[in-house]
This record gives sequence, C-alpha cells and structure tokens, in this order.
Amino acid sequence: MKEISRLKELYMHQSKHSNYQILPKKLSKYLGKKPFLIHSRHEESRLRFITDVIKIKGKSVLDVGGNTGYFSLELLDQGVSSVAFYEGNKEHAEFVRLSADLLGFKNNIIVLNEYLDLSDTNSISKKYDVALLMNVLHHLGDDYGNASIQVEEAKSLITKSLKQMALISSILVFQIGYCWKGDRNAPLFKNGTKMEQIEFVSQATTGYWEIIAIGIPQLKDEKVDYKEPSEENLKRRDDLGEFLNRPLFVLQNIQG
Repeated sequence: MKEISRLKELYMHQSKHSNYQILPKKLSKYLGKKPFLIHSRHEESRLRFITDVIKIKGKSVLDVGGNTGYFSLELLDQGVSSVAFYEGNKEHAEFVRLSADLLGFKNNIIVLNEYLDLSDTNSISKKYDVALLMNVLHHLGDDYGNASIQVEEAKSLITKSLKQMALISSILVFQIGYCWKGDRNAPLFKNGTKMEQIEFVSQATTGYWEIIAIGIPQLKDEKVDYKEPSEENLKRRDDLGEFLNRPLFVLQNIQG
C-alpha cells in the first residue's frame, strides 16, 4: 500500500528530533513496530496523567511542536473535537497529515508545517480549550527564534511565551528541559532541580495561570508513572536521566 510505505519512509527520516515518540496504537496496527528504532519519552504515561487531570472529550486542542503526532492522534481517538497541529519539521508534519487521513481524522485536524511564533499570537483567531506545549520552549533560539540571544534573554522570552499562551488557551499542558538548547553549559535552572522548575513556572505564570496539577515521573518495576509531588519524588535522580527529572504541569487560565 503506497501510503503505508510513505508513512514508514517519513517516520524513518533521520533528523534532530526523529524517533522521539512512539506510534499511536491504531497507527501501529498499520505500520507495525519494526523496523522503527523508537526512543520513547514515556508518551503513554504522560498522556495518562494528562487525561486523568483533564476531561478531554469534546475539547479543542492546540498542539505546539507536536513532533510525529502521538498526543494529537491519541487525543483525537479519545474524542477531542479538533486539533490544530504545529510542527516545523516538514517530514513530521507530513507524517501526521497522512496518518490523520489514514485513521479517519482528516476533518478534525489542521496540520501546519511551521513554528508557532509565541512572541506574537495575534495570528491565532480562536481560543483553544487545551494547549500542549511540551519540551518546546528550551529550544527557543535553537530550532526557532533568534539564535543570537543569550540564556538570560531566553528565560525572559520563555516567560513571555507562557503569558502569551494565556491569550489562546484555557488549559495549558507544559513541560520544559533543564538546559537551554540542550546545552549543559547553558542551564536554565542552576542546580537542575525539580523545585527550581516548579518555582520558575509558578513565578512566570503569576497573574495568568494557576497550576492545577504537577506530575512527577516515578519509576517502579520498570514502569513510569506521573504522580503528585512528594518529598521523595522531588529529589533529583541522575540515574533516571534528564527527561525523567522533568515535571509535567497542567495550568488553568485565570483570566477567563
């Protein structure tokens, strides 16, 4: 089948952020699991946390930097009404568009092969029920934006981006890395702790957002679950790797 071959070709295309997401369950029935080399970022666990916090059915969703579309396609399968999907990588964007067609979601998703300019959201004419902004903002000045800015300016722009999101979404699902542009020599959070992230997000969103849930990844019996913060799980665990030290935030717009 020509479209299946094309989907496999697109997914296997190698780029900086390729093979970051597992395949949605229904899509894997068509594509199988081989010959894909997938470096999962625990998508199923994050999705489970998100849908435990948010009643997702019937909601409109904005997915910013959606990669190969795991969250958008799974949420469509769970009954969200529509998705606006932004992804700057052209192979990823085409993969999502073709996948949506194959799965019968063609009329429920708009795929935009571009980076959403979070410094100016005036181009977005509607307000979404839910926005996904996961692991995007620490790439500001790298994958998108002005590459000449320095780390402190990047932190200011990250704060501005979070405030701008309040203009276009009622609920925000947010996650960010510890290092700007993935560079360990440019830490966004000096000591690399979860509490630093929580304090930063709390301060950066004051007057715009209220944090209604924080998921902290916990590993037990080789299974990852996102749980409410506790004294134990807030401790940094270098043995888990950087990603499993990133909190996952759900924020409620307090401006209406």
